[in-house]
Amino acid sequence: NRKMKHKGAIMEYSKERMDDLMRAYDEYISSCDYIRMSEVYKIIVNMPSRRFWVSDIRAALIISAMMRGKTDLSTMCPLKKEMYEEIYNRVFKLQEECPELTISELCAKVIAQPAPKFYLTPGSAKVMVCKARKQWIQDYGSCNFYYCCRFVIFQSMGLANCRHLRRK
Repeated sequence: NRKMKHKGAIMEYSKERMDDLMRAYDEYISSCDYIRMSEVYKIIVNMPSRRFWVSDIRAALIISAMMRGKTDLSTMCPLKKEMYEEIYNRVFKLQEECPELTISELCAKVIAQPAPKFYLTPGSAKVMVCKARKQWIQDYGSCNFYYCCRFVIFQSMGLANCRHLRRK
């Protein structure tokens, strides 16, 4: 009986996922005339992601177990369950097209495809963005503007050369 990943484990692609989430954040923020922060996180988690944010090894373990009927997805968080079901459906379809590939190879191909969303809760996205914002301020210095965390916002405000964007 295989155990699920433990809470608090560091994800292999955490920096890349953060960059992708901030891309979605920047995209959404820069498209708004008026920003409602309560809505931002609900929207960005449902924006397309450039890939599925799970390792190919982890995906292969879960998908292989699903194919054998040896995993209980009911204990999984609903969004993770939805993500693995989407990966499973894509692997199943790809397996029909490429029967010579192993489950590991199929999973590696599928998770590299664009994902329909981030499979994060709005609360998780908020924590991640706030953490990135804090890191950005440490790297570039604080600013009086509320949305000083990303270059695109300064650029859209015509402040791309703002002194706060220079490294310390």
